[in-house]
Amino acid sequence: MAAAAPSPDPLDVAAEATRGLRGLSTELTARLPRLLEAMRSLGTGPDAHTVLDRIVRTAAELVGARRAAIGVHHTEGDAAAGHGLADVVTYGVTEADRERCAELLADARRTGTPLAAEPLGPAQPLGPSLTVPLRVGEEIFGVLCLAEKRDGGPFTDSDRHLVEVLATEAGIAIGHTRVQGATRQRERWIEGSVAVTQAVLSGGAGDGPAVVAEKARELADAAVGIVLLPEDGGDGLKAVAVAADERSGLLGAVLPARSPAVPRLLAGQPVLIEDPAADPLLGTGVPGRYGPSMMVPLSSGDRVLGVLATARERDAGPFTATERTLAAQFAAQAAVALVLAEAQHDRERLAVLEERDRIARDLHDLVVQRLFATGMLLESAGRQSDAPEVRERIERAVEELGATIQEVRTAIFALQQTPPETPPGLRGRVLREVRAAAVPLGFQPSLTFVGPVDDLVLSATGAHLVAALREALSNAFRHARAERIEVVVDATARLADGRPAVRLTVADDGVGVPADGRRSGLANLARRAEALGGSSAFGPGLGRTAAARQWCGRHPCRARGRDGRRPSGGRRRAGA
Repeated sequence: MAAAAPSPDPLDVAAEATRGLRGLSTELTARLPRLLEAMRSLGTGPDAHTVLDRIVRTAAELVGARRAAIGVHHTEGDAAAGHGLADVVTYGVTEADRERCAELLADARRTGTPLAAEPLGPAQPLGPSLTVPLRVGEEIFGVLCLAEKRDGGPFTDSDRHLVEVLATEAGIAIGHTRVQGATRQRERWIEGSVAVTQAVLSGGAGDGPAVVAEKARELADAAVGIVLLPEDGGDGLKAVAVAADERSGLLGAVLPARSPAVPRLLAGQPVLIEDPAADPLLGTGVPGRYGPSMMVPLSSGDRVLGVLATARERDAGPFTATERTLAAQFAAQAAVALVLAEAQHDRERLAVLEERDRIARDLHDLVVQRLFATGMLLESAGRQSDAPEVRERIERAVEELGATIQEVRTAIFALQQTPPETPPGLRGRVLREVRAAAVPLGFQPSLTFVGPVDDLVLSATGAHLVAALREALSNAFRHARAERIEVVVDATARLADGRPAVRLTVADDGVGVPADGRRSGLANLARRAEALGGSSAFGPGLGRTAAARQWCGRHPCRARGRDGRRPSGGRRRAGA
């Protein structure tokens, strides 16, 4: 019978353990200065990604690993990539193997076990690995993996202890960086809200949406910012302001009412879209270059003014839960600013209208009456004079006073007009076109009305006349280089066959259209006149080299008076 193996001497076991601990302690002590130096530099990065990059490099250098990676878990409410990680930071890993590394890190996160010795890619076996969790407080922020020691050996207990100490310090540094980053981000959005409020309240009536779109694009690090407002005459949402780095083609685009996103947005709910070009929520064409998108309602109280949308490039990261919250707060503040700006604009507009009404009353009650009285005195003086030359001069003066009275009356009419989007009547539309032409021309063309244009000219003919006026003014701007333009609208004109017509004349003192120049605009004038049974002509203007564009279109008569005559009307002129 064989003798039993002698049991180990407890003193020998204790001695062996002591020698192992001394060796481990000696190894840790030798690498302690490097660890302390690494820990001191961890929290100096400007953002979380920089800190993570420093951690992964430091860990690899401390334990002599050829490759290392950190997989960052996404927080609750944040969108994640296909592997379930918000970010992956690597060291010594090729770009081709980065995605495989992310999958392995995600597996380690889900199972809580070290990585198996499986390949990162076709040519890179992972080899022995060491996996340590990164904790920020009680939260597991991510997982740190180191693989393939440079000396070819396995990772030791000393390596694990060093990395765990480093991971603990890294968690503290990451926590500080995240707090600082969130604070800076919140400050940016708050400052942006203040800037938008100031800009909207100090800008013009229509500047608000453009200011909001541009600032939202900047704050959200997006490629495009869009403000959509309810569509006029429809139930959809129309893009009224677009801010983008390059031409997007989205201005004026309509998100139709049939889109499932519209009722959600108008109910005050945000909408997130990963691929706007293919998402059925939008139901409209969106350029394929755009990726993650965020749409938040512009709400003020119970009122939804519209929608603020931002979209990033297709390969950009998704919007985080924090960004969505900040964007919603920004949109609410922007909506308040837009409401205040609207109220401010209404007050200013009311004040202007009241002042215009006061001026119109003064002109009518004081200026016109005094001019009329002066004209009567001159007429009386002319009848008492025996000198023909004196009578002739007095008659000319009376005519000038009459023309001046008509100019003042036209000015009174313009002052009394409430400037809506589409002025009622032909006279109002002509006034608007002439005023609008003053911007590119650099001066205000004079305008004269002959006859009651609103009473005589029907809307269909008036629409052609306004289009012809716009074309004639554009033609004068492009070719004439004029310093003076006179516009006359004569509703008492007649065609050659005696039928009633309205005549538009636009004369300038410029150089005229070159002999070899394009005359497509004049051709357009002719086509419009011919469509109404009229004609168009191009001839001498206010000087030897100037030009006049004359357009004449037939119009049917409106209702006549009891005496068979059309409503009376004199020559009315709006001066420059």
